[in-house]
Amino acid sequence: MVTLEVASSKHLFKPGEFNMMYAFGIGDVAISISGNSANSGTVTHTLRAVGAVTRALAKHREGDVVGLRGPFGRGWPLDAAHGKQLVLIAGGIGLAPLRPVIYHFMQHAADFDSAYLLYGTRQPEDILFQQELVAWSGRPGFRYEVTVDYADENWQGHVGVVTPRVAKIPLQPDNAVAMLCGPEIMLRYCAEQLLQRGMRASDIFVSMERNMKCAIGLCGHCQYGPHFICKDGPVFSLAEILPWFGRSEI
Repeated sequence: MVTLEVASSKHLFKPGEFNMMYAFGIGDVAISISGNSANSGTVTHTLRAVGAVTRALAKHREGDVVGLRGPFGRGWPLDAAHGKQLVLIAGGIGLAPLRPVIYHFMQHAADFDSAYLLYGTRQPEDILFQQELVAWSGRPGFRYEVTVDYADENWQGHVGVVTPRVAKIPLQPDNAVAMLCGPEIMLRYCAEQLLQRGMRASDIFVSMERNMKCAIGLCGHCQYGPHFICKDGPVFSLAEILPWFGRSEI
């Protein structure tokens, strides 16, 4: 994983939105913003180097120039969560788009009941923002749990996938807003668990990932049922997309 901080004097965004980043001469790619929306002057992105563009971006060093346009999309519904419990469920690099939500909570904790983060990753060395997690855990009203798929004897936490841990969340189903980001199969099973625990589909929000190219709903690459992920999302309430959620052909 690589985190890039890009100097940008007037780049304001809301948690959950994304930018199109491009490596000159290679191409562009949609990357969620992983920084603090209250900070001006820089915009932060966390990415995995898995394709031509992200591998090129990952090689950039201080002083290099990257292309940036945005922000785009619809972010997390923080206003709708005021006064309620925030339940954040992340898988792998899915913690990056939820990081701005945690920053917002830390700065406006009095606006919420509490916050609980459930984070799953492949192995301990893949845990993102480890120092911040430790620092956040000392703040009143915030709790978190990390589970890994694989670990050696040095790991003291939970081992296993995220889904079974959803049943252990100290959930207030009638007074909670859940925000989920990660692999789509994880989103589906975690959302099912939350529904079984009494949450409403309208209070469960997921950030969808599709191959976004134009970011304005024109090219059609990210069509999802009647929606375009780049324009109408990437954040959707489960109630909006339930008829298509989890279908393998969409």
